[in-house]
Amino acid sequence: MNIVPIEICICTFRRPHIAETLHSLAALKLKPEWKIRVIVADNDETPSAREIVEEAARAASLSVQYIHAPARNISIARNACLNAATAPFVAFIDDDELVTPGWLVAMMEKMENKKCDVVLGPVQALYDTDCPGWIKRGDFHSNRPIMNRKKSFTGCSTGNTLLRRAAPSVEHLRFRQEFGNTGGDDTLYFSAVQKAGGHICYAPDALITEIVPKNRMTLKWLLRRRFRSGQTHAVLLLESNSDGIRGFVREFFIAAAKTAYCGIAALINIFRPDQMRYWLLRGTLHAGVVSRLFGKAEIVQYGERRNTA
Repeated sequence: MNIVPIEICICTFRRPHIAETLHSLAALKLKPEWKIRVIVADNDETPSAREIVEEAARAASLSVQYIHAPARNISIARNACLNAATAPFVAFIDDDELVTPGWLVAMMEKMENKKCDVVLGPVQALYDTDCPGWIKRGDFHSNRPIMNRKKSFTGCSTGNTLLRRAAPSVEHLRFRQEFGNTGGDDTLYFSAVQKAGGHICYAPDALITEIVPKNRMTLKWLLRRRFRSGQTHAVLLLESNSDGIRGFVREFFIAAAKTAYCGIAALINIFRPDQMRYWLLRGTLHAGVVSRLFGKAEIVQYGERRNTA
């Protein structure tokens, strides 16, 4: 029997929930030939997660390598995982998530059947009973990558990802540290994979769940997140612009027009709160594009928040 090593990477920052994440990995359905190893990169200044991780690993009978990757920069932690990885298949999940038992089977089947370089999976948000109804109805915290008209995936993140480590589009690629505090480094990473000709696939059955904390159940948090996403999209526009100033002006006015359109739609729906919030959030994303194209620095997320990774 040929052994197939698979490594699962988790970046963490002061989040005790990682113990539950590790226990969910212990319940995975595995094929006999698979050999699983977990890599945990702690992004805190001090190795604050070591004891929690090592205790959970013992209790769950998991093979875990703990790495201290300090700096409150998520890209540093993600790159530390990639640098430590030796298996042909490397997965990323977040430290506030729980994998479902069939998650890895679904990811690996898609990887092998479609000869993918990268496989993306869905993350389903779980809301508490006291979560505002409009957030539940909108399900704004779940993540399901979609393919756009250019046949490229958008909404890509490391929350549910499997990489073929030796793929040419992946092997030497690393997360960009200049975006490790603002966020968006994962979006830029997978954009680079696609630009390099990497074959990205989506495995809808490879489900991971994530409990939404109370501090994220607010319009303010969602607006900030959408604005930052827009800024990241602007970076992609700027870096792919081949038309010089003409291309820059075109993208600026397109984003400005979309912002204005969404703002008008929000006003029109002022007496329909769910629709108003939908257009407000959509407009905020386009406003983020405008701000970054206009030269505004990106919002810092990972150095300020308590729970970041």
